[in-house]
Amino acid sequence: MKKLLVLSLVALFATVAVFANSIVVWSSEQQVDFMRRIGEEFARDTGINVEVEQVNFGDIKSKFLTAAPAGEGPDIIVGAHDWVGELVTNGLIEPIPKSAVEVDKYADSGIDAFTWEGKLYGLPYAIESVSIYYNKDYVDEVPTNIEDFKALAKEYTTDETVGFIYRAEDFYFSSTFIQGKGGYVFDWSAEEGYDVSDIGLNNEGAIAGAKIIQSFYEEGIIPQGANYDTMNSMFKEGLAAMVLNGPWAAKEYLDAGIDYGVFPVTELNLGDGDTGKPFVGVQGLMINARSENKAFATEFVVNYLATQEGIYNFYIADPRLPAREDVSQIIVERGGPIPEDIVSSFQKAAAGGVPMPSVPEMAPVWSAMEEAILNIISGTQEVEPALNDAVNKITTAISE
Repeated sequence: MKKLLVLSLVALFATVAVFANSIVVWSSEQQVDFMRRIGEEFARDTGINVEVEQVNFGDIKSKFLTAAPAGEGPDIIVGAHDWVGELVTNGLIEPIPKSAVEVDKYADSGIDAFTWEGKLYGLPYAIESVSIYYNKDYVDEVPTNIEDFKALAKEYTTDETVGFIYRAEDFYFSSTFIQGKGGYVFDWSAEEGYDVSDIGLNNEGAIAGAKIIQSFYEEGIIPQGANYDTMNSMFKEGLAAMVLNGPWAAKEYLDAGIDYGVFPVTELNLGDGDTGKPFVGVQGLMINARSENKAFATEFVVNYLATQEGIYNFYIADPRLPAREDVSQIIVERGGPIPEDIVSSFQKAAAGGVPMPSVPEMAPVWSAMEEAILNIISGTQEVEPALNDAVNKITTAISE
């Protein structure tokens, strides 16, 4: 079926003679080798060569913003979902027809992350969010409600060990509790996108979520001054029973010899039926809207790179969580750098999370919320005025 579609495209484009004899992909180092191998298969099927050029991930967007408006640069880029707003606004990436994509095979949050005003502007290959790592030497099973969770954490909070720890002032992590109780950064809909005038970081839900964070400190669970390095080293040294962290730490903890499990934070009941709702970061494949070869670029992305097998190759090359849920089947059969049960737990969390807003107005949110959370956990401010101050600062920064 795939080759029939490709051959039809070849015939169509040969008739009008408008396509180039190659497509160009900009990718970071990890993906280059396997993308070249898949490109060779594509060339055999279509006669169109694939040139995969290595570009530092941090440079891809800035270089693309310069090259694409001039009709230059690649046909396909590997990038992050929070680039989408800027690239769409500048008319630089092409929508991908949802009818051509096995949308039901992807985590909803991955598809939502690349959706802008109802259109899909990229296909996700990797997805990540935070969840609860637990050391099996301490914890057999993570409680599913917040009060029991805190009670368990207190059991292992001693002069030498901690029951639960994470970098609370970092809004990326603490959004799990604030969004879980009903707070939100900007109102969003698939049809309209983000309404940056509607900020929900001081609503009733946000206040309730921030009070959960505050309780970790008031009840003596998380020590003042705890940071990411403290959390990371304590878990690797077997001195922390539970931590809130992302999949990037999974192999590091395995290499440290820790026997651990991962509990999806989206299954932690925060009260009144609300569950944790972490931020989700997504990486994917986007197509240059100024390309003369968009049809073949789309074909390469949809039917070669973003297939079940293709995304498994992404996972092996750069062990982030696969955005396609059916890749877990291959991991069970062939293995990978991270055990399938760990991958599956993080996928569950990411599937129920919230994509980080892909708009420039997100920039002031980080600093304003970090200051607010620091004031809350240190006791400098009460929850509601701290969050009100944060929203005022965000609103002022957006209006300037």
